[in-house]
Amino acid sequence: MYAVFVLVVGYIVAAAASAETLDITPQRITEWKPVYGEVATRDRVPARARIGGTVAALGVTEGDQVEAGERIAMIEDDKLQFRIDALDARLDALRARLETAQTDLERGEQLLERGVITTQRLDQLRTEVDVLRGEISSVESERLVIEQQIEEGEVLAPETGVVLKVPVARGSVVTPGEAIAEIGGGGAFLRLAIPERFAADLAEGDRIEIGPGAGGMGLDRRTGELVKLYPLIEGGRVQADVEIEGLDARFVGRRVPVRLPVAERMAILVPDAAIDTRGGLDFVTVESAEGRLARVVVPGAVVERNGTTWREILTGLAAGETVVTPDE
Repeated sequence: MYAVFVLVVGYIVAAAASAETLDITPQRITEWKPVYGEVATRDRVPARARIGGTVAALGVTEGDQVEAGERIAMIEDDKLQFRIDALDARLDALRARLETAQTDLERGEQLLERGVITTQRLDQLRTEVDVLRGEISSVESERLVIEQQIEEGEVLAPETGVVLKVPVARGSVVTPGEAIAEIGGGGAFLRLAIPERFAADLAEGDRIEIGPGAGGMGLDRRTGELVKLYPLIEGGRVQADVEIEGLDARFVGRRVPVRLPVAERMAILVPDAAIDTRGGLDFVTVESAEGRLARVVVPGAVVERNGTTWREILTGLAAGETVVTPDE
């Protein structure tokens, strides 16, 4: 008992040498929920084949940057060229027949003036010329359709971004609508999957802290802004996008620890320097009617405010008391 008394008195005398005081008032602090976010692009759009055939050329690989409308692959279907050749042969035959029909029509007009043929026969010759012209026009239109299909063998990037996935290789056989590459665009964000019980406590514009462990990306002690909260809840989680300046988008899908503000509460805070640990106990010096006394407290979490480190006091202090803090 005597040893303990001497220890406490010695602590009081030492603290009184140079100290300041701080009146204790409850402070509002934020409750943080640690979760993991993944580096993601706002959009993930597949570049699809418009025709079926064989991949004759593939100009991109994972990680490449592409511009909207840029050709990333070429698909060829040999049957289309065969159809073009067949239509060209039909056109040659129809044009030859048309030339003969036009010659017959001109001769018929001359014979009609001489009264050799009837008007009915001349009308038949005119009709034959019109029919051949119509057939030629139809075949030419069909040829244009096939030419358009050949042009659609070009696979174009749907938007500007980075190539995330290329599931095919040169020489692969693809069908119409099959994905040739997946493009990530719209900017890089940190995408979170938040438990639905915290969804109501979040709002767009909230400040999000990057947790410890993100130093490999150069993001430790940075903050971001919650820019989008998705309305659809799947698997008990709601998705959210956090915008962070300097986010490295080279590795889409990389996990980053973050802290979400999910609630606020009142707490008693003291400067971290006001806590002195001795003999396994934490002491805080307080002003009392008997003078300055060392009181045992139970500290809680560390709180950073305006560049100063504070500690929450769970028990041992009450609002209205005065804490003695050492001069710095």
